[in-house]
Amino acid sequence: MGKNDECMTLPYGVKPIIKYVPKNAVVWCPFDKENSEFVKQLTANGNKVIYSHIADGQDFYTYAPNEHWDCIISNPPFGGKRQIFERALSFNKPFALIAPNTWWNDAAPAQIFKNKDLQILSFDYRMKFENNGIIEKKITFMSAYWCWNFLPKQIIFEHLEHD
Repeated sequence: MGKNDECMTLPYGVKPIIKYVPKNAVVWCPFDKENSEFVKQLTANGNKVIYSHIADGQDFYTYAPNEHWDCIISNPPFGGKRQIFERALSFNKPFALIAPNTWWNDAAPAQIFKNKDLQILSFDYRMKFENNGIIEKKITFMSAYWCWNFLPKQIIFEHLEHD
């Protein structure tokens, strides 16, 4: 795992996706621990949350919860996006995963989502992330929720309330 692969999503970065999560959905957060903002806010939303993390021996590429879950929501590692999205699509369940908009410059999204309806929840402000206890102040790229079968339409632009 690279030095930038464990960047935590701040509370304001989780808030926008919550309104698109059905109240009765069981959400798997596969890159999260108990103290994750995703786990906290989804639980507060009334959702059952299953969380897992590679540090606990639950590698997203080989692990899936034994119990029922309806969708995936998380901020995956920065590296290995192609494999992460291919694995997410392999479950054939809705997902919302944060990825940098610079990924559009790669051929992978067009190849992966060629016959799938990619959905994007994009913002008017750059999300900041916490990296090793420090909030990154100079994020040089925009991020969005890259989704499949999750949003009510293909592209949604929202104002991002930020700190």
